[in-house]
Amino acid sequence: MGEGISGDAGLAAAPYDQWVLLSPAGGSPRPPARYKHAAQVVQDKLYVVGGSRNGRSLSDVQVFDFRTSTWSALNPARESNQLNHENNATGGSFPALAGHSLVKWKNYLVVVAGNTRSSSSSNKVSVWLIDVQANSWSAVDTYGKVPTARGGQSVSLLGSRLLMFGGEDNKRRLLNDLHILDLETMMWEELKSEKGGPAPRYDHSAAVYTDQYLLIFGGSSHSTCFNDLYLLDLQTLEWSQPDAQGAHITPRSGHAGAMIDENWYIVGGGDNANGSTDTIVMNASKFVWSVVTSVSARDPLACEGLTLCSTTVDGEKVLIAFGGYNGKYSNEIFVLKPKARNLVQPRLLQSPAAAAAAASVTAAYAVITATDEKTRDIVATDDFDIKRAQPAKNGKLASRLAEVRDENSKLKDKLDMANLSYSELAKELKSVQDQLAAEGSRCQKLESQIAAARKRLESAGSLENELDVLRQQISQVEQTIATTQRRKSGGVWKWVAGSAEVDKQLPNRKWKRRMCYSFEAACLFPVTGCFLKILLMVDLAKMPPEIILFIFLGGGTW
Repeated sequence: MGEGISGDAGLAAAPYDQWVLLSPAGGSPRPPARYKHAAQVVQDKLYVVGGSRNGRSLSDVQVFDFRTSTWSALNPARESNQLNHENNATGGSFPALAGHSLVKWKNYLVVVAGNTRSSSSSNKVSVWLIDVQANSWSAVDTYGKVPTARGGQSVSLLGSRLLMFGGEDNKRRLLNDLHILDLETMMWEELKSEKGGPAPRYDHSAAVYTDQYLLIFGGSSHSTCFNDLYLLDLQTLEWSQPDAQGAHITPRSGHAGAMIDENWYIVGGGDNANGSTDTIVMNASKFVWSVVTSVSARDPLACEGLTLCSTTVDGEKVLIAFGGYNGKYSNEIFVLKPKARNLVQPRLLQSPAAAAAAASVTAAYAVITATDEKTRDIVATDDFDIKRAQPAKNGKLASRLAEVRDENSKLKDKLDMANLSYSELAKELKSVQDQLAAEGSRCQKLESQIAAARKRLESAGSLENELDVLRQQISQVEQTIATTQRRKSGGVWKWVAGSAEVDKQLPNRKWKRRMCYSFEAACLFPVTGCFLKILLMVDLAKMPPEIILFIFLGGGTW
């Protein structure tokens, strides 16, 4: 980094492609150090609006005059018709903001979005105008589809319109939506672009090139920093990722960028661990990255949340960097005067239609380069004819471009139909697979049932044998029961009289029981006892002598 300079003379004498500290004049107070502010150069003055320091958002407007190298605080008054306007402001003071965007338009500085800790903050994007000539500010009513409030977005000026991309809303949700604000009507509109755009992100950088393309570089999610590059064709709203060449660019977020001609300069940023020390530049017509210069790891420029603007001094473009944070808040101004870089032929437009147009332009360059001096003399002589023929050539190119775009549209339709057919086939395949799985499960159950039936059939023979044995046992039991019933069917007389069969089966013990019964009956009923005695005598021949004696002795007592 070069030595400090001061004033316009110092800017004009600054070395090329080297950052130099711009020191204020002696005794000039410096503004509070900050980051996540916004800045723009208007009429040789650097305007710095808001920012954050120690977790507190700032509401001041600081101005650095390059002609006098002095800082001063601008205290714009709120327009009288705005005193009751509700738009994130208290009384007449400008609202405290961080992570907002600042765009120069006519005599105004347009402040868009940003994070505010105001209790009256809206859930929609707010817009303010600072009139640098009248030293006043006002909150602007916007209409249409107003985007949700956010911070860390990118805002780029395209004529009288603002292009806003991405950011982080008040609930820390990352965004990748694209909105456009017409500054003449203050009407918001959401642009629905084709698929393939950048992932949701914040703290990225953006630039408009040739009023036709929007470039998006880097940024961060909550866990990852990016180094990708996206290109949006503002006519077709098609996103593409150019195949960038040249130096390897590390991921970064919180960096700042500025476009000078076709060169997009990027400074600062970090990857959540270290600050980026390289100042890089990309030729937007060729997509070639290169490193302009580098600083040390602890340099104030190796930081996040800084701003980068450009201005013209003595006919030369100069880059102005201010503020940032790398463990320490900065309030320094650094300037870099980039050297002129060779123009190269365009390599934009990634769609098929764009490729056809680019091929035509490349062919035209080749024809002009290959033409010798004699041919150029003839061309100079017939300049009028060439000018007259040029519209016809442009008409052919436009016609060819329209044909290619039409063909591209048809191919997209076919691709959509193919995707739809593929989706339906995939659903049908899934249904068939589910049916096959169900049938397979049912087959397994049937196989297990068949195996169990086979086992039961194998054991059927042994079951038959067991059944025969059971039948024999049942027959024997039935015979025994029948015999028992026949024995019982004789009644009391048979029991009293007895029989030879009974005599064989019943021992003398049973006769003794009979005699006891007879004795008891004789005691209770004498007549019946005599009768029983007579009956018993019918079979006295078969009785033992002692029993007969007992009967008669007992009968004597009757």
